Amino acid sequence: MSNLNEELLSWLWKAENDFLNIENNLSSERVPWDTVCFHAQQAAEKLLKTAILARGIRPPRTHDLLVLLTICSEGDPSLSVLVEECRMLTSFAVEIRYPHPSYEPNEEEAMDLVEAARGIREMIHLKLGFQA
Repeated sequence: MSNLNEELLSWLWKAENDFLNIENNLSSERVPWDTVCFHAQQAAEKLLKTAILARGIRPPRTHDLLVLLTICSEGDPSLSVLVEECRMLTSFAVEIRYPHPSYEPNEEEAMDLVEAARGIREMIHLKLGFQA
């Protein structure tokens, strides 16, 4: 069990719901790779916002994971190792939700994003002392 306050736990569980959406979609007969990518980005965003809230700062209303990571890293420079994961995931916040005639993510790309989100989850959980 964790000694995190209710607000932080709520954010962490919302991120876990994004991971549950990923797992449910991955076990589907027909996997919607765009949806998997979107939920990977959303999970990472919620995790970073939780880390910001843990510092007593209200996170900005942005989907840009690099902006969120910068704020996180100001409080804990060791989090800056997540820059590549954040860079990979950031562009999947908005555009992926709408039709794009020349781009659709494939399985390999989606799974890379899932692994990036899982890496962010592992680091943030470790820093916050949270065990799902």
